[in-house]
Amino acid sequence: MSAGLMAYVWEGLGVTLMLTVFGALLGLVFAFIAGLGRSSDRKVVRGIAMVYTEVFRGFPSLVLLFALIFILPQFGYQLNTLFAGILALALNIGAYAAEVVRGAVKSVPPGQLEAAVALNLTPMQRMRKVVLPQAIVAMIPPFSNNLIELLKATSLVSLVYISDLTFAAQLVRASTGETTLVFLGLLVGYGLIALVLTTIMRLLERMAAKRLGRQVPKGLFAQKEAA
Repeated sequence: MSAGLMAYVWEGLGVTLMLTVFGALLGLVFAFIAGLGRSSDRKVVRGIAMVYTEVFRGFPSLVLLFALIFILPQFGYQLNTLFAGILALALNIGAYAAEVVRGAVKSVPPGQLEAAVALNLTPMQRMRKVVLPQAIVAMIPPFSNNLIELLKATSLVSLVYISDLTFAAQLVRASTGETTLVFLGLLVGYGLIALVLTTIMRLLERMAAKRLGRQVPKGLFAQKEAA
């Protein structure tokens, strides 16, 4: 492969990582807002959060991407193409992750909340000191699955000519005429990225569990320590 084609591949890798990282961060914001909103005592807040989660879980990421890039400009709003890709991915994955947040918050034992009320902690203090530290540990494993789904969904942006890893692979295939090796390489590339992301999330889970004084979940790291 020529140096020029390799430059396209590295550029595409950078765009894919950017879509994944920024899509995950923005999606995390949406997830916490909607997830905590669905746990609110206020009906209006719960209703808005429910509409967001149900609507954007029902929208395919590709359709949402097309809407942001091709339909939104007709109403006078032109988004940067890369930002539109990040926003489409974040809105979709955030709606799924919102249910993870809601479920994790609801899993905190009611007795601990009653104890926090007895200590005269404000609702914000209860959330910050009692609920979230425990809920975050429960959120990390399903968040890891959401992150991998987000990574796989980034390949959709190649259909709107964003030069991600999949788009770069298409350029290499068109230039060299080689199909099998190019797409095998693409599979390996996404697999390696997924492995790195899974390892990072596993480390975060381990750190969060240790901070709460809980037993580290069994798995790769626990086995290493036992050895």
